[in-house]
Amino acid sequence: MSWLDRAILSLSPERGLARVRARTKAQALMNYDAASKGRRTHGWKAPGSSADSAAQGSRSQLRNLSRDMERNRALAVRGRDVVTGNVVGTGILPSVRMKNEANADKAMKVVRQHLLTPDIDAYGVSALPALQAQVMNAVFTDGEVLVRRRIRNLQYEPDFLLPFQVQLMEVDHLDEGITSHGKNEVVEGIEYGPTGRAVAYHLFDRHPGDIARFGRSSLKSTRVPAGQILHIRRVDRPGQQRGVPWLAPVMMTLGELSDYQEAQILKQRIAALLAFFVEASDTGGTYDGQKMSELQPGAIVGLEEGQKITASDPPVVGGYQEFMNQGIRSVAMGLGISYESFGDLKGVNFSSGKMGRMEMDRFVDVWQRQLIIGQFCHGIGRWMKEVWPLAREVRKLPPVPEDFEWTAPKRPMIDPSKEIKAAVEEINAGLTSLQRKQREMGQDPDVIAREREEDAARSQPKQKPDAPASDGQTETDPKQESQDGRD
Repeated sequence: MSWLDRAILSLSPERGLARVRARTKAQALMNYDAASKGRRTHGWKAPGSSADSAAQGSRSQLRNLSRDMERNRALAVRGRDVVTGNVVGTGILPSVRMKNEANADKAMKVVRQHLLTPDIDAYGVSALPALQAQVMNAVFTDGEVLVRRRIRNLQYEPDFLLPFQVQLMEVDHLDEGITSHGKNEVVEGIEYGPTGRAVAYHLFDRHPGDIARFGRSSLKSTRVPAGQILHIRRVDRPGQQRGVPWLAPVMMTLGELSDYQEAQILKQRIAALLAFFVEASDTGGTYDGQKMSELQPGAIVGLEEGQKITASDPPVVGGYQEFMNQGIRSVAMGLGISYESFGDLKGVNFSSGKMGRMEMDRFVDVWQRQLIIGQFCHGIGRWMKEVWPLAREVRKLPPVPEDFEWTAPKRPMIDPSKEIKAAVEEINAGLTSLQRKQREMGQDPDVIAREREEDAARSQPKQKPDAPASDGQTETDPKQESQDGRD
């Protein structure tokens, strides 16, 4: 009872008792054990913060811890590589949609030359597939990444077909010290308009942690309109504007697994330690060898008179494999990937492998469509359509493409003979289209159609030209001559 209940009960027992009875009945009718306060729920924290407020004070710390784990924890870097390898793979490639096939072919050449070469990278290093992998790595590690459009002057860039590049920037570039710009509110470096939509980003011109190159000189931020920025992150709650590292739910488990593994390795090192001890002789002489503090495998240590050595007997910790397997399973579930993707294929057959992949493939498909294609690739396509008219006259380009389509890489098959047969049956039954199934397998239907036509043209037998008859006489069929001779 609260102090008010106790006060009413002491002043008016009848009213106090009625109050307690009413509260007891209400609790019996509306009761959730998880929401109760007691020994079983001691230490549970359940603040009513918004999606962004929950991580606002600890976002940078989570980001730094996530980066450190990927530098030093094998399971963390394996999880990142599995996610990026399945989502991006060899690259999500573009294709153009135009009614005129000739213009579509010309436009596709422009797209390939600009996007599938380092021309698209502001640093001049990576083509689009490599940029996609960097974006996915950053989203996994930091929870979010910024992509900035850089407009270029074609007069000074003779090799570029389109006048823009993209620059990948870690979210550390956000100037979190700014709180307002005019009447707009600025939260963690992002400026929001009256409707709550991001209208600008306040970015440092260089990474705040790049002190090796620039020292600790003061940083200056620049206001960049939101139309020139792609903010790639996973949105889990309504109204969420920022992302969090994907390792956040499993950081504690990763740290404890790593500590446990190091303890097991140290125990094995101690168990494998073999040393020789020399006791003092009757004459009092001692062996002047290595000291006890320098004990190493194979060491010969001299003991002074009266010293005795008692070997330690460390307890044997059993169940190492089972403990590690369960811990890795917890990490895999927290990341949304299969346990087998961490390398343990013991006891896996076609059915179990297929079932595990089915669940993981659903997540991979969501990440492809919502993150890389939905936010990054469609943003790149929008920028291309915006700058295309600027380069059309200068570079003699075809008309602006109507739309861009993006094809994800082929998903590895567990049993190709069974899966291809099932795909053919789906197409024949009308459950899907041929081109959709081709895209699911990582192929561009337009490219396949063109190549099949080329293959058909090559397979046609070449007709030999008829040899001209000499002296104006026509050639006679030898069989006909033989028949005429017999007649």
